[in-house]
Amino acid sequence: MSRARFERGFGSLLAGLAWAGALVLLAMMLVIVGDVALRNIAVPGLPRGLAWSNEVSELMLYLLTMCLAPWMLRRGQHIRVDVLLQALPRRTAWMLEWVGDVLGLACCLVMTWYGARAALASHAAGAVNIKTLVTPEWWSLAPLPIAFALLSVEMLFRMARLHAGPRAPRHDAVSTG
Repeated sequence: MSRARFERGFGSLLAGLAWAGALVLLAMMLVIVGDVALRNIAVPGLPRGLAWSNEVSELMLYLLTMCLAPWMLRRGQHIRVDVLLQALPRRTAWMLEWVGDVLGLACCLVMTWYGARAALASHAAGAVNIKTLVTPEWWSLAPLPIAFALLSVEMLFRMARLHAGPRAPRHDAVSTG
């Protein structure tokens, strides 16, 4: 399989995760609205609020972030402070783009490694989260190494695009016009 085809397929995977993130956001909104409605409107046979809604909403927000982060990085819509890069000479800014990408890749790989170790250790220990709901701890830990592994792959694609492009700073998601 060619790199271009693999990159397109990877982009489709990330777009699918973005759609999954949108569905998680919709579900989170429904949980919150349901909780507020049930707390304020007495419905015979139903509880006064959903005791688990805060806990589930927190986990959904985390899952939403893990689903969307690789897609946002691919689209260049992540947080990026590039004012200095736009002011520097093109070649210097390009080299600093490399520094940022290498550091980003290193951070992603470290997070993948430690996230996987934590999830596997939690699974092996049979650890549970005990709040309103009792759930295996690894359920909440597992999305982290998966998301950071995807971010690592995207960082490699970013580096390939930077290498193939002009010797200048990126112009995707530039805040200075």
